[in-house]
Amino acid sequence: MNLLTSSSPSSPAPLSAHAEKLIRGRRATRAFRPEPVPEETMRAIFSLAGAAPSNSNAQPWRVEVVSGAARERLAGALQAAHAARRVTVDFPYSEDMYAPVHQERRAAFGAQLYGALGIGPDDHEARAAYDAESLRFYGAPHAAFLFVTGDGGARLAADAGAYLQTLLLAMAAYGVASCPQGLLSFYADAVRSELDLPAAEGKLLVGVSFGYADETAPVNGVTADRAALEAVATFHGHSDC
Repeated sequence: MNLLTSSSPSSPAPLSAHAEKLIRGRRATRAFRPEPVPEETMRAIFSLAGAAPSNSNAQPWRVEVVSGAARERLAGALQAAHAARRVTVDFPYSEDMYAPVHQERRAAFGAQLYGALGIGPDDHEARAAYDAESLRFYGAPHAAFLFVTGDGGARLAADAGAYLQTLLLAMAAYGVASCPQGLLSFYADAVRSELDLPAAEGKLLVGVSFGYADETAPVNGVTADRAALEAVATFHGHSDC
């Protein structure tokens, strides 16, 4: 019996409850315990992530995973680049790319996050210090860097985004916490230099810190609200008849 197709069209598939728990239960973790994820578990996770869909099965991504001494060296290199303001981004970033509604959502989440950290809304120095410290992967013992291969264009980046979400859900399924960090991609040249990667390796899209969550950290209790379905989806030609 196929568990995905055995239900009637009007009833949830048998796996729906598991999907709800996995997808809604996954959240960004910003405080980790130091113990590493076993290599066997990591390999299982990244192997599962490789099942992500892509246009024509091109799989235009590559991921570099750092742990141990390599992680320590890279964290130091990222913080040094940040302190020296040596920003190198493969995918341009600007605050202007966000529409007003996006800015409202970001502001609401920022208030929650910094509130949990005890950082006031006008304490810009403390916020900057927290950003700099986040380049040490929030204390996670591992970090993965996702590169878009090929010409690194928007369509290929969309495929890499599908890989990213599949990776995050695979981690959650194995009990591994994670946090995708855009800031880690702001220093692409530092990452390439430290990992001895050629420029042809691809464009750095995002970094993901991962490990086991520190459940005692208040910051890990922050939950991000999601927009209502009606705000993001329209069903054309739908009929209740």
